[in-house]
Amino acid sequence: MSLGRTPTHEDLFRSSRAACEARLPETCIFRLLARESHRLFADEAFADLFTDIGRRSVPPRIVAVVMLLQRLHGLSDREAVDAFAFDLRWKYAAGALDFDHPSFVHTVLVDMRERLRGSERPNRIFEAVLDVAKQAGLVGRKRVLDSTALYDAVATQDTVTMVRAAIVGLLRVADEPLEAELRAALRREDDYRQSGKPKCDWEDAATREALVDALACDGHALLARLHDRPLGAEGKQAAELLATVLGQDLETTRDGRFRIARRVAENRLISTVDPEARHGHKTASRGFDGYKGHIAIDPDSEIITATEVSAGNVGDAQPAPLLVQDVLGSKGENGEPAEVYGDSSYGTAELVERIEEAGAEANVKVQPPSPPKAGMLAQDAFDIDTKGETVRCPAGVLVPIRRHGDGSGLAEFGAACAGCALRDKCTSSKAGRSVNVHPKYETLRRSRARQRAPGWKARYRATRPKVERKIAHLMRRKHGGRRVRVRGRLRVAHDFALLATAVNLDRLAKLGVTGAAIA
Repeated sequence: MSLGRTPTHEDLFRSSRAACEARLPETCIFRLLARESHRLFADEAFADLFTDIGRRSVPPRIVAVVMLLQRLHGLSDREAVDAFAFDLRWKYAAGALDFDHPSFVHTVLVDMRERLRGSERPNRIFEAVLDVAKQAGLVGRKRVLDSTALYDAVATQDTVTMVRAAIVGLLRVADEPLEAELRAALRREDDYRQSGKPKCDWEDAATREALVDALACDGHALLARLHDRPLGAEGKQAAELLATVLGQDLETTRDGRFRIARRVAENRLISTVDPEARHGHKTASRGFDGYKGHIAIDPDSEIITATEVSAGNVGDAQPAPLLVQDVLGSKGENGEPAEVYGDSSYGTAELVERIEEAGAEANVKVQPPSPPKAGMLAQDAFDIDTKGETVRCPAGVLVPIRRHGDGSGLAEFGAACAGCALRDKCTSSKAGRSVNVHPKYETLRRSRARQRAPGWKARYRATRPKVERKIAHLMRRKHGGRRVRVRGRLRVAHDFALLATAVNLDRLAKLGVTGAAIA
């Protein structure tokens, strides 16, 4: 397919310009796109996605505009194409097209996303809009970080369903001779043609256990046949998936039968349909299944400067360096350092040190140490001397720090607590109070001391909450916002970046950014 080009001439009697410009406010996204989409998303900027010969594509500029408006309004592909066909504002935004400009099928949007995903610059639309914000002077040296839950597009599966689905998936990708060999190893009366939960008397414990054992035996029989056998990419992936679901949820009883394990495996896979999704927590009481969307914003302009997507069980601090890499290690025009803000989920010693080593100011909130029980003395009541390798308790008892292989330390007061007057406020353990010393204790202590300053508190309270409003802008539409529209971390990440682009464009329109900044 070759590159299609957007019409450059308007029909005086059929153009959407007159009807829309008389009614739309200056600071709406439709006006901004109509003025500047030819510079922001020029057809030539997508030329690498197409061949030199072949049937002409729908002009990429038009498709890009539709994709952005789709993300902003939370529409499905079919709804977005219908909006372009019947909503005059969409044709106006795509370059003041004629009101009868032909629409296109919804699969064009699918195709464009796949072409972008396979290119060297999959997030070029986000980058183009961010460049405009930078040229307009709206991106400074401050960054505020936060994350939000993105609910998976598939249902979480139970163990039985996942094991059977993994067997079906492996048989499906095997070539005909291998499939026949694998089916000969199966013993359960099941054709394994379609995924789904098998029929069973779930109220009968013995029947349930027999089903689990039979499925597990079939799964292990298939893996045994594939042992040391070269497989293609799809076959290898399917075999690894089957091995994962068998290993994470099942255990062997003393009599050699398989049963569902009475534990939860670390990094547990929750669906064979989307193997990269995970169970996560935003708070101790609120869990979700899927991914986390991470953003960095400039707090002064509220422009999103970077996005990342991780599995739902990944800590917020882990992808943080990628979000702020544009300001780490560089100085502003006047030599001012960058400032990075984040709540307590970013307050790890490792992230603090990473930011400080790059010459930036780490304003991520480090949590104070918690006491063994409510009302008892916390760790900050003890005098910890990492140079002398000692810890002195509030009663004046001095004990050495015993270091472990990972650099962490432990100070045990033991018998000294027996007759101590502060024992009731310090520990309820028969062995006495013990104090764990973090490997990077000095970094945490320095951060906590800085956070107690009134000036630091005032800056944090004035800056950090702005990202919460931006998260609300991203998540205001359920379809394509909180609930992702695609499967797989990479596809979700590209879709999340496109959503951030739409929100950035809407922000630029409201700030009144003109063509001078875009040219």
